[in-house]
Amino acid sequence: MDNTLLPDSIDHFIKDALTPEFWSKAFTILVTAILILVFFRILRIILDRGMKKSIPEQKAQLILKAIRYTGWVIAIVSVLQSVGVNLSALLGAAGIAGIAVGFAAQTSISNLISGIFLVFEKPFQISDVIQIDDISGTVMSIDLLSVKLQTFDNRFVRIPNESIIKTNVINLTRFPIRRLDIYVNVSYNTDLKKATDVLKDIASKNIYVLDNPSPLILIDKFDIPGVSILLGVWFERSNLIEIKNTILMDIQERFAEEGIEIPYPKRDVYIKGIVERESSERKLSEKDLSERDLS
Repeated sequence: MDNTLLPDSIDHFIKDALTPEFWSKAFTILVTAILILVFFRILRIILDRGMKKSIPEQKAQLILKAIRYTGWVIAIVSVLQSVGVNLSALLGAAGIAGIAVGFAAQTSISNLISGIFLVFEKPFQISDVIQIDDISGTVMSIDLLSVKLQTFDNRFVRIPNESIIKTNVINLTRFPIRRLDIYVNVSYNTDLKKATDVLKDIASKNIYVLDNPSPLILIDKFDIPGVSILLGVWFERSNLIEIKNTILMDIQERFAEEGIEIPYPKRDVYIKGIVERESSERKLSEKDLSERDLS
């Protein structure tokens, strides 16, 4: 008989399946596997509590996952050895299959290596708010193959680690304070000093604007609709929505009170057929009037 894995295992199972010794051995194997998994479970709980203050959360998660997978591998190997499975033949077959799988798993390996870089480089942490291309959200987990985000409209997004390594990542919550830049256009006949003074007063009276660093007011450029002025105000990152809403409402209200015009683009629409007909009728009317004057 060919010395392969499955025929020996199946033959052994059929012969001993109905014997009391088989079930006694099966019970012992099951208890052993459960004890191994319980041991590694307890180990994970102990390490999880011990690493909360000393190790960053993403590194702790990586270590805990490695321990969990190690426990499962040891339990499975113990069960296979106990039932008489030829592990050397299994490992040989796995090695041959591994070569084929390796070519197909190049993307996964790249994501795995990128995930290790992310864990040690720490461009962001769990619960940070990040922006990757046009996707923004809160980091839920940093795994070996991907990063999971929860977007602001409560959608789940999985981004491969390789994609994150290759693109720009903006961490919106790394620092405790941020600056909000608002560009305001005023008409060309506006007193620019008055406009900048009004913006400065608006920033000083807003409860969400920080005094230090002080607000930035810059006459940016002469634009098509008008003169562009930059108002940059510093705020605590948790007040983003409140400060943006209140600042914009304050600008609209105060500019209306001070008579400062916020221009908007205007366009003249030319409708060819109607304009030409109206022009012809106007010319005929002018011709009739001139002929009457001559008569």
